[in-house]
Amino acid sequence: MSKAFLAQVIQESLETTGVAANKAATDVIDAIVMELKKEGGFTLPSFGTFTVKKTKARKALNPRTGEPVKVKAGKTVRFKASPSLKKAV
Repeated sequence: MSKAFLAQVIQESLETTGVAANKAATDVIDAIVMELKKEGGFTLPSFGTFTVKKTKARKALNPRTGEPVKVKAGKTVRFKASPSLKKAV
């Protein structure tokens, strides 16, 4: 799914212009990102839950040279589908 797809669905559903639908899609994505930054998680009851997880620093291998490389600690977003989404798919 892409932002363009979301904008198209919003445009068809609300019978609005493409510019307004694109703005609405952008606003929804921005709200989700802001909530993930602020709270560390976001839940859509019939869809699933997004959570922010911390990753530890680790060693990895450069795929081209095979040399060991240090990877810094960071954050990643995980998704867990709701039971209703699993059943629908």
